[in-house]
Amino acid sequence: MAGAVQQMMREVLDIRQAADYLGISGDTLYRYASEGFIPAFKLGNRWRFKRSLLDAWMVKMSSPKATANVTVMPRQKKPVARAR
Repeated sequence: MAGAVQQMMREVLDIRQAADYLGISGDTLYRYASEGFIPAFKLGNRWRFKRSLLDAWMVKMSSPKATANVTVMPRQKKPVARAR
C-alpha cells in the first residue's frame, strides 16, 4: 500500500504516467514534448515530466489569454507508398 501512495506522489513522471495524468495519449504527449509545447526534459534518451511544471502549464494554458495565442497546426499526412 505504501508503494502505491509513493507511486502516486512522484514528482517526476515518465511519458506513460504523464499521459495518464493529463488524459492524453502517449503519442500526443511525445509529440508535444518534442515540439517544446509542453514542459519536459530528457533524461538519457527518455522524456521526463515534473508534475508541478505540468500543473503550472495547465493553469497557464487554461487562462483565456493563453488560449487565444495557441495555434493548432493541422497534422500533415505522410505520403503513401505506391503499389507495385
